[in-house]
Amino acid sequence: MKPDMGSGEYSFKRDLFSALPSVRAFAISLCGRSDQADDLVQEAVVKAWASQERFEPGTNMRAWLFTILRNEFYNQRRRRKREVQDTDGAYAERLSSNPSQYGTMDFRDLCKALDTLPPDQREAIILVGASGFSYEEAAEICGCAVGTIKSRVNRARNRLQELMNVESESDLAPDSTMVSITSQNLCL
Repeated sequence: MKPDMGSGEYSFKRDLFSALPSVRAFAISLCGRSDQADDLVQEAVVKAWASQERFEPGTNMRAWLFTILRNEFYNQRRRRKREVQDTDGAYAERLSSNPSQYGTMDFRDLCKALDTLPPDQREAIILVGASGFSYEEAAEICGCAVGTIKSRVNRARNRLQELMNVESESDLAPDSTMVSITSQNLCL
């Protein structure tokens, strides 16, 4: 059943558009590349739009979209298992960095460290630490218990600190790039 052309559709559209920056940030953190993340966001939005009658007004639009995006991400990953990795050199390109830009290097180190985490821990830390979801919301998105999310986040934080040799915030370079990242709650 299609929603009416009245305020319901416009409210859905407004809520959908207002959630897109967070959805895109989550997609980038899952994919590691903005071009792939944009494709993933587009797929998620198309699916959400086609299924808008399933969305219950008054519930968390962002969590609903994150769930759609997450499911699409894992579906695409399963399809790509047989593909050859790094055929266009994108992975090798991400490994290079400019040593004079310490904040950028710290951010890239964080991305590399995130890539080494098991997928369930990476997902939990991104949802709670970077996207601002509560443990309860993250548990709902991942379809697991709240305690499981808390455990995954704790293990992920400990592992990231170990991988990056971070004992305090002062271990990260205090330049404008890192300040910008941490002030936007994109970094852990």
